[in-house]
Amino acid sequence: MEAPRLNRSLWLAEAEPGYPALEGDADAVVDAVVVGAGITGATTAFLLAEAGASVALLDSSRVAHGATGYTTAKLTVGHNIVYRTLVDSYGEEVARRFARSNGEAIERVAGLVAGHALDCDFERATNYVYAERPESVPELEEEAEAARAAGVAAELTTVTDLPYPVAAALRVDGQAQFHPWKYVAGLVRLVAERGGRVFELTRATHVAKGDPCVVTTPRGRVRGRHVVLATQLPFLDRGLFFARAHPVKSYAVAAPVPDDVAPRGMYISCDAPTRSVRSAPGPDGARFVIVGGEGHKPGADPATEERYARLEEFLAERFGGAQAEYRWSTHDYVPVDHLPYIGRLRGGDPRILVATGFAKWGMTKGTLAASILADAVLGRPNEYAELYDATRANARRSALAFARENAGVGLRFFRDRVRSRPAREEVERLAPGEGTIVRAGVGQYAVHRDEAGVLHVLSARCTHLGCIVGWNPADRAWECPCHGSRFAGDGTLVQGPATSDLPRRSLEA
Repeated sequence: MEAPRLNRSLWLAEAEPGYPALEGDADAVVDAVVVGAGITGATTAFLLAEAGASVALLDSSRVAHGATGYTTAKLTVGHNIVYRTLVDSYGEEVARRFARSNGEAIERVAGLVAGHALDCDFERATNYVYAERPESVPELEEEAEAARAAGVAAELTTVTDLPYPVAAALRVDGQAQFHPWKYVAGLVRLVAERGGRVFELTRATHVAKGDPCVVTTPRGRVRGRHVVLATQLPFLDRGLFFARAHPVKSYAVAAPVPDDVAPRGMYISCDAPTRSVRSAPGPDGARFVIVGGEGHKPGADPATEERYARLEEFLAERFGGAQAEYRWSTHDYVPVDHLPYIGRLRGGDPRILVATGFAKWGMTKGTLAASILADAVLGRPNEYAELYDATRANARRSALAFARENAGVGLRFFRDRVRSRPAREEVERLAPGEGTIVRAGVGQYAVHRDEAGVLHVLSARCTHLGCIVGWNPADRAWECPCHGSRFAGDGTLVQGPATSDLPRRSLEA
């Protein structure tokens, strides 16, 4: 059995299976069961194993085949326009702690790469938040002032190594970039070398709290004194994180370019539409330029091919006609109060821990989350645990965003049940590669004809909380617009918080 992939990520081009699936109940109780082998879970598992704790690391797919394998893989404190927002919402002290914790995460990655000789194309790079339009410069000037107040050594400039001019750019030196699959695979190898148990293709579906906690999978159970849910959005609904962080979809394309054309800096525009730009080492001395952007709500855009097309057009126009060889997309989760949620799933239970709400900057925030989570398991204090406390309730700062996002989810939930849909007669007109939601009788069905002409008829209700999924024609995927679960065209679960595939159905007469 192989892990499903929806599209072609540069980072997973050479990824290989490395670990077996769980077969039957694991015999020993471990100190921690870590669910999710992306950057958060792998780093947490490594820090625990390095400290002498016993660890089991599970992933429903393969190592780094979740959001980590579909990122732009930047390590930076410069998360676009963020410090002005943090200073306005929380004050300068919180902004300083945010900047410091992210900076320490970058240095932790650098230390692990150097200390363990991890071959992951790690490079120091300068980060730029830039504007092409002059009318966006005042926003950058405000961000520069707030960033400096937060202790970030940021400076405004008009000089970059992009092949096109900018009106202004906010520059932060000493940041980094890397190959995320190589890095995470290296950490997981170190976990296994230290006695950790690693299981791929093992989907956790339930966690029973207790001493020990019991993690249930279709392949067996694993018991641990603690459980860390490093699954991007927790699949357990007890903490209501699905209501406190909303999904955002984004896209990326990559093309080979000559070495002297590729920028060495990392870039993200504050203009709309957002464009993220960086390069990465390729074969034979060439480099790949990666362009990302085109964010929107998942499952809510029938023209996703146009998203890729706009990125490819930008890439070709700005980089000498470069033609994309890779293109990929993913979902991330944006918290309602601007800070990630890291720590206890619920206030009264110290044994089940979570991390979510990285707002598209998961390489840095996932690493800082791992430090907090590992310290929590080991019973050690962490100076940032309170700042990112997953059980916090910042009603003053988040009430409006909370109400807006969840009102939208509720409206969509009911609207999708009463809106008109194509009738079953439309199914016969589906071409290979196409999919649609069909109403037949009282039911709604997700119907897809694959490239071989085989028709797949599925329940259209997401197996998480029952929202009606939408078809993404570019990725040949079903996507939940409410909470971001993704399914392959045949209904196979690719990304949670759902824990089961879309059920197969037959069209009603």
